[in-house]
Amino acid sequence: MLSQFTDEGSGKRTLKEFVPVPNVYPAGRLDYDSEGLVVLTDSGPLQARISDPKHSLAKTYWAQVEGIPDEAALNALATGVELKDGMTRMAKVRALAEPENLWPRDPPIRFRKSVPDSWIELTITEGRNRQVRRMTAAVGHPTLRLIRAQVGEWTLEGLAPGEIRFAKG
Repeated sequence: MLSQFTDEGSGKRTLKEFVPVPNVYPAGRLDYDSEGLVVLTDSGPLQARISDPKHSLAKTYWAQVEGIPDEAALNALATGVELKDGMTRMAKVRALAEPENLWPRDPPIRFRKSVPDSWIELTITEGRNRQVRRMTAAVGHPTLRLIRAQVGEWTLEGLAPGEIRFAKG
């Protein structure tokens, strides 16, 4: 679905279908084919703190990637990767077992018997367009599935797909 409340004529599903709370807005977006945590707020200053790159708020992603990244690939992701729009900032990265209690993806990722896949956890402090996907592709491990697991202090822990957790802030 689109991580916004209007479809702008695209005909795609939006947050409006799932969020019965009035007057809240997403603080940042997920790509249409990404999954995971979307922070919604009715506070303009909080939305700016989360969305504006100058605040460098950490965002953690679980990426299922093609192949098994070696130490060189993980180190490249951690120290910065050259993309068409410049070098990425340093990131935290580690190999990850498949996350527990993971919901099925719809549609499922493509499966190839001859090419293994694996999971990594990547924490970045910037939010360029499709950044994690471009970073993993740059080190030879295209992303097959991408889940945002955490934004600042907010986490997916204990949330099922479509579930809402209210927090004071």
